[in-house]
Amino acid sequence: MARDYYGILGVDKSATDAEIKKAYRKLARKYHPDVNPSEEAAEKFREASVAHEVLTDPEKRRIVDMGGDPMEQGNGGMPGGFGGGGFGDIFEAFFGGGAGGSRGPRSRVQPGNDALLRIAITLEEAFAGVKKDITVDTAVVCEHCEGTGSESKAKPVTCGQCHGQGEVQQVQRSFLGNIMTSQPCPTCDGFGEVIEDPCSRCSGGGRVKKRRDLVVNVPAGINNGMRIRMAGQGEVGHGGGPAGDLYVEVATRPHPVFQRDGDNLHLAVSVPSVDAALGTEITVEDLAGASLTIEIPAGTQPGEQIRLVGEGMPRLRTEGRGHLIAHVEVTIPTELDERTRELLEQIRDHRKEVSSVNREGESDSGFFSRLKDKFRR
Repeated sequence: MARDYYGILGVDKSATDAEIKKAYRKLARKYHPDVNPSEEAAEKFREASVAHEVLTDPEKRRIVDMGGDPMEQGNGGMPGGFGGGGFGDIFEAFFGGGAGGSRGPRSRVQPGNDALLRIAITLEEAFAGVKKDITVDTAVVCEHCEGTGSESKAKPVTCGQCHGQGEVQQVQRSFLGNIMTSQPCPTCDGFGEVIEDPCSRCSGGGRVKKRRDLVVNVPAGINNGMRIRMAGQGEVGHGGGPAGDLYVEVATRPHPVFQRDGDNLHLAVSVPSVDAALGTEITVEDLAGASLTIEIPAGTQPGEQIRLVGEGMPRLRTEGRGHLIAHVEVTIPTELDERTRELLEQIRDHRKEVSSVNREGESDSGFFSRLKDKFRR
C-alpha cells in the first residue's frame, strides 16, 4: 500500500512547494536527532525527510498523485544499469508489479479530486466581505443507485476471470525466454470484482455529473489571488467515494480611485499650488461609502505622502486595518489671465526668491538620493 506522503507532512494534496518545505522544516525542527534523541523521533524525522524528497520532485509527486509509491518502484536504491534504471526496473518491465510480486486488486471506492473555481469581486466587497452565489459542475453521488453502481443496489461479486486478484498473468516470449507478466484484469479493470447489473444512470461508477448552486463566504480583507477552501465540496470519488475539496480563487477587479498594496490603500490627489502653499482639505468617499477627510498641510510639496493610519483594508482574520496613503500631485497653472499673472508677480517681488541649481549636501540633498536610487534600478 502506498504511503501517505501528504499525511506525513500534514499538508493537502494541493500544497505548493513552499508549503511542503515549510511543513518539512517544522517537523525537522521538532524531530531532528540533535533536538530529540529518541528512536521514535528519529523514525519520524526519516519519514518526513523521505516525504519531502518525494513531494518536491515533480516526477515522484506525479506518481504519488496517481496512487503509486515512487519509493517502491523497484530500484530500492540499487546502482543503475540498463540505461540508468536499477534491477527493479527490469522486474517492473517484465513482471509488471515490481520483482514479480502481485499488487492485488484496487479499491472500487476512490477519494474524489479537488476542484478549482475562480470568481471576481470588487474592492468594496473585499473590504467588507461578501457572500457570493456560485455554480459548479462536478461529480456527485448517484442518487439512483446511492453510490453502489448497481441498479438493484446489490454488492459486487468476485471477478470470474482474475478470481478477485485484480490482475491476470500472461506468458510473453523475449530474448530471455518465456516471461510471465501481470496486467490489470480487463474484465474488472483491476478491481477484483464486478457489478452484475450496472446502474442505468451512472453505468456502475457510483457518481454522475451535476450542476450545483453553492454559497461561498468571502471574508473581509481577502487579497487578490487567495483561495477559499470549501471542504467536501469537490468531486465525489469513483464508487461513491469521499468528495474532494473545492477551492475558490478570488480575483479583485481594478478600482477607479484606490490601489491596494497588501493591507494598505493608495490614492492620488491633485492639489493646486496655492492650496499646497496655504493648506486645504480634500473629502473622499472610502470603500464603506463614508466621507473621509484628507488634510493637506500648508507647505505640502509635490510627491509628498499623507498617511491616514487605520483607514486601509481590514487585516484578514485578525484585528485592525492597514493605512490609507494619499500621494500629492501639485498642479501648476499653465494658462494665466492678466489678473492672476499680476498677483503672482507681486508675490514673486515680495518673496524675492531666486531660481538656482541644487548642490548635493545643501537644501534639497534628498533630490540627489532619489536620483541615485532611480539609476540603481
